[in-house]
Amino acid sequence: MTLTATSLLPSFDDAELVVPAPGAGPGNWAGAASAVLVDSVFWLVWRNRRPLADGRGVTVTVARSTDGVEFETVAEVGRDQFGCESLERPVLVPLPAEGSAPRRWRLYLSCATWGSKHWWVDSLTAADPAELAGGERAVILPGDERTAVKDPVITLTRERGWEMWLCAHPLTEPGHEDRMTTRYLTSGDGLAWVDHGVVLGGRPGTWDARGARVTTVLCHEPLTVLYDGRPDAASNWYETTGVARWDGARLVPDSGMAPIRSPYADGAFRYVSAVPLPDGRTRFYVEAARPDGAHDLVTMVR
Repeated sequence: MTLTATSLLPSFDDAELVVPAPGAGPGNWAGAASAVLVDSVFWLVWRNRRPLADGRGVTVTVARSTDGVEFETVAEVGRDQFGCESLERPVLVPLPAEGSAPRRWRLYLSCATWGSKHWWVDSLTAADPAELAGGERAVILPGDERTAVKDPVITLTRERGWEMWLCAHPLTEPGHEDRMTTRYLTSGDGLAWVDHGVVLGGRPGTWDARGARVTTVLCHEPLTVLYDGRPDAASNWYETTGVARWDGARLVPDSGMAPIRSPYADGAFRYVSAVPLPDGRTRFYVEAARPDGAHDLVTMVR
């Protein structure tokens, strides 16, 4: 389905708790989620993260719901399965059915190389979301010694095919690896991807000066996205959210809009995922800061 335009944006005002942080205080985060609605069932995947001394992103959870708020866990994937130091944003994609064969599912994962600032994108494919932990594995985007890649946003539509907006971090300047841009990629099968280059970056002197990461597609016609940004290196992990629109060559941020923030602690309001609803509204999932500095996964409908 092609997403339709919406002028309504998420905010913390009427957020409902979906998944609490795994502990109290900064560094405990439940979030970096993505969600889809398939045959009246919400499917949600998210990263569970503990403080640096206690493991960082240790697991990814796959869960289902009929109301979009109360979820039942069906699978969990651990970082040890990939030999990585940490897991970050996952993406769950229902694959197109082929002939009379049942639909398959693919889970994309962001994996950190041990003792490094390098990240890569991996995947698991299975016949059912509950079987993803034991699914067929494939490395999707390995990154290289100059670039870390993570946090993909992936859409698959009949009209546009496979599209990806990928967060890239340069590794060429030690101490500045937190900088980020968004690259646009396309694919014929969701496994092999063609990189078309950078389409969104930070703007000097603004709230997103240190980098810009697409987090969800709001609509395709015209292409409108939400993205994370931060003003400096000290704000790493505390990103806030803005809007950008396609101008024919790049995504252009809405310069008249103040970023969307949590009213609490570090202000983080990041990793937004938008799910179009049959009634024309949109359900959003967001990783948001709470008063003690932990990040909960919350939802709201607009």
